[in-house]
Amino acid sequence: MLNVWVVPADEVVSPNINLLEVLEKLTTMEKRMESMENEMERLKTENKEQAEELMILNKTTVETNIKTDELMKQNQAPKVAFSASLLSSFGPQSVGPFHNGLHTLIYEYVFLNIGDTYDPNTGIFTAPVRGAYAFRVFSKAFGSPERDVTAGLFKNDQHIISTHGHQASGFISSSNGVSLLLEEGDQMKVNLYPGQWIFDDGEHHHSTFSGHLLFPM
Repeated sequence: MLNVWVVPADEVVSPNINLLEVLEKLTTMEKRMESMENEMERLKTENKEQAEELMILNKTTVETNIKTDELMKQNQAPKVAFSASLLSSFGPQSVGPFHNGLHTLIYEYVFLNIGDTYDPNTGIFTAPVRGAYAFRVFSKAFGSPERDVTAGLFKNDQHIISTHGHQASGFISSSNGVSLLLEEGDQMKVNLYPGQWIFDDGEHHHSTFSGHLLFPM
């Protein structure tokens, strides 16, 4: 005997598993995954940009620290500068001539002595630190057929430069300058040569000796 079962049409078309609902859920999940992937890419890009900004910031910070250290070193470096003229008393006066070897000139009138490195009692400048220094000497004298104005700048006992002038009458002037590397304790002075003279006036200050520290080393 043949048995026949009859299945309703709606059960064939619409099974227990709702395919449309599943597809809809899958589509939603795909969209969420895509959104998450996009968000991850955005975060990667953002992190990369932040890393680059951080590198730039670190570089800027290092450069700023270097400049700050340089400024601190400059501020900590001793301040050294002096300038003095030969005579402190008013009225024209000549110094020299001397005939017993070199004569150290004492520049009595002090315009400036930052660091207290120039001694107006001896005419000697003493370097407080190792460094580059600049010096300038101006010399003036009466013209004379018998004598010149010749003064030399000396580092310790070593001659460095000279001012020199000669004419028979009137006034003669000469100047010279130099930059030197000095060690701590080195001394600078101006010596008048034997048989020479130099002129100054305590009011007008014609003959001067000046120097300053350019930078320590």
